[in-house]
Amino acid sequence: MTRSLPDAVRKLVAEIETEIGESDDAAHAAPIEGSVARRTNGSGAVPSSPGPAGNGADRVEEAVRDILLEIGEDPDRDGLIGTPDRVHRMYAELTAGYHVDPDRLVNGAIFEVDYSEMVVVKDIPFYSLCEHHLLPFFGTASVAYIPRGRVIGLSKIPRIVEMYARRLQIQERMTQEIADFLDARLDPQGVGVVVEANHLCAVMRGIRKPGTVMTTSAVLGLFRSRDRTRAEFFSHLDRRSSTS
Repeated sequence: MTRSLPDAVRKLVAEIETEIGESDDAAHAAPIEGSVARRTNGSGAVPSSPGPAGNGADRVEEAVRDILLEIGEDPDRDGLIGTPDRVHRMYAELTAGYHVDPDRLVNGAIFEVDYSEMVVVKDIPFYSLCEHHLLPFFGTASVAYIPRGRVIGLSKIPRIVEMYARRLQIQERMTQEIADFLDARLDPQGVGVVVEANHLCAVMRGIRKPGTVMTTSAVLGLFRSRDRTRAEFFSHLDRRSSTS
């Protein structure tokens, strides 16, 4: 038996999966169940893991209380009484990507089009959590692909980024997962993904170097085998957006 997601997280999952105006219907569709899985299969789906109903929040909140005690705080003082509950709800929202159904996200928005030039969607903002320290990293993702007669709806690419960002992540894996998802769903001639992010684990602790930016890329198909294609992709990223 699995526990149902909190309403706020169910709504967030629906927003990632569906278009504007469809979220209310999606939020009341087939129940979305909780999951503690950490790995995905090749399609982006996350296998669910059963757990006792109703006690997930209690376990998280008790763990937060233990952390507060361990660092020398009093979890019963005024400012901290509600903190375990707030932390539980925060992590549920920040890891909502585990519960997104990739099929509902795509929702048939793959179209047969006689088009074979590069499609680029750049500067997609995201926020994620580093799995090593549970500290945020955030930045932008840029995604490109060369269709092989099939294109995906424009809004789906930022949703794919959001699905993978709202999980415990490392930037390298997230970059590859976005590329692999598009490659599996579209069978394009090639896919390119570049992610640039600031990591608070490098700013607040450890080396403590503000302004450090990490860049990762994943290239498949023509983006990997053809230098000219890869250079064209990177040249698009160098151009400032006309809306900026």
